[in-house]
Amino acid sequence: MKSLQDYTIVIRPDDNNTFVAYVPAIKGCHAWGETSEAARAELDNVFAMILEEYCDHCS
Repeated sequence: MKSLQDYTIVIRPDDNNTFVAYVPAIKGCHAWGETSEAARAELDNVFAMILEEYCDHCS
Protein backbone atom coordinates (compact mmCIF):
# COMPACT_ATOMS: atom_id res chain seq x y z
CA MET A 1 0.00 0.00 0.00
CA LYS A 2 1.35 3.42 -0.92
CA SER A 3 1.84 6.20 1.60
CA LEU A 4 1.54 9.94 1.13
CA GLN A 5 5.31 10.16 0.74
CA ASP A 6 5.00 8.11 -2.48
CA TYR A 7 3.13 10.97 -4.18
CA THR A 8 4.08 14.42 -5.38
CA ILE A 9 2.78 17.01 -2.92
CA VAL A 10 2.27 20.62 -4.00
CA ILE A 11 2.14 23.39 -1.39
CA ARG A 12 1.57 26.94 -2.52
CA PRO A 13 0.42 30.27 -1.11
CA ASP A 14 -3.30 30.90 -1.50
CA ASP A 15 -5.59 33.87 -0.96
CA ASN A 16 -5.93 35.53 2.45
CA ASN A 17 -2.37 34.67 3.57
CA THR A 18 -3.10 30.92 3.71
CA PHE A 19 -1.51 27.91 2.05
CA VAL A 20 -3.02 25.08 0.06
CA ALA A 21 -1.50 21.60 -0.13
CA TYR A 22 -2.63 18.96 -2.58
CA VAL A 23 -1.74 15.73 -4.34
CA PRO A 24 -2.42 16.15 -8.08
CA ALA A 25 -2.68 12.37 -8.61
CA ILE A 26 -5.49 11.90 -6.05
CA LYS A 27 -8.81 13.57 -6.69
CA GLY A 28 -10.05 15.39 -3.59
CA CYS A 29 -6.76 15.15 -1.71
CA HIS A 30 -6.26 18.78 -0.78
CA ALA A 31 -6.10 20.86 2.38
CA TRP A 32 -5.30 24.36 3.55
CA GLY A 33 -3.74 25.99 6.57
CA GLU A 34 -2.47 29.28 7.91
CA THR A 35 1.13 28.09 7.34
CA SER A 36 2.65 25.66 4.86
CA GLU A 37 3.33 23.30 7.76
CA ALA A 38 -0.31 23.43 8.89
CA ALA A 39 -1.51 22.75 5.34
CA ARG A 40 0.85 19.78 5.07
CA ALA A 41 -0.30 18.39 8.42
CA GLU A 42 -3.94 18.68 7.38
CA LEU A 43 -3.09 16.96 4.09
CA ASP A 44 -1.85 13.99 6.14
CA ASN A 45 -5.31 13.80 7.75
CA VAL A 46 -7.11 14.04 4.42
CA PHE A 47 -4.91 11.34 2.91
CA ALA A 48 -5.61 9.06 5.88
CA MET A 49 -9.38 9.53 5.41
CA ILE A 50 -9.13 8.80 1.68
CA LEU A 51 -7.00 5.72 2.36
CA GLU A 52 -9.47 4.45 4.96
CA GLU A 53 -12.39 4.91 2.57
CA TYR A 54 -10.46 3.13 -0.19
CA CYS A 55 -9.63 0.21 2.12
CA ASP A 56 -13.27 -0.05 3.22
CA HIS A 57 -14.32 -0.40 -0.43
CA CYS A 58 -11.66 -3.06 -1.09
CA SER A 59 -12.71 -5.41 1.69
